Amino acid sequence: MQGTPSIPRPAPDEFFEYYGKYIGKVPGEDALSALSSQIPETLGLLRPATEEQALHRYAPGKWSIKEVVGHLMDSERVFCYRALRFARADEKPLQGFDEKAWVPPGRFDARALKDLAAEFDAVRRATIALFSGLDADALARHGTANNNPITVRALAWIIAGHERHHVAILRERYLA
Repeated sequence: MQGTPSIPRPAPDEFFEYYGKYIGKVPGEDALSALSSQIPETLGLLRPATEEQALHRYAPGKWSIKEVVGHLMDSERVFCYRALRFARADEKPLQGFDEKAWVPPGRFDARALKDLAAEFDAVRRATIALFSGLDADALARHGTANNNPITVRALAWIIAGHERHHVAILRERYLA
């Protein structure tokens, strides 16, 4: 199977309306390029942060920088699992996940920021490898996740947009 060289922007009927806010944040017309370009951008943002800064919360009850990174990795893994299942023509509906409930047991604040950054890099490279190996038929397949229909192609764009959303928050509220 020949992998696809790019992942074009999904049509609005390929994803639940809520995810449009993430997809709309991604520039260009290729999700693979966006996913690749985010690696140095995000790592460059995290690299100069000290351990003390990485524990900062901009308001009570908000996540620390380390927890934001952990959330990005958890979410990306879930979206990739969905993409893999649907790309392999598994149309069994998949349940949602409670991202807020996942962060405390992740104990991200107990880990070194450089280790979290290295894991983010590994997760993202695995995401790119997964999507790079999918052909146009696999990218167009769909399934149901969290009670909403979605295509594999849309999941790639959501991953990129979700990361852009949180990086913007890191820049504005944590590392300004």
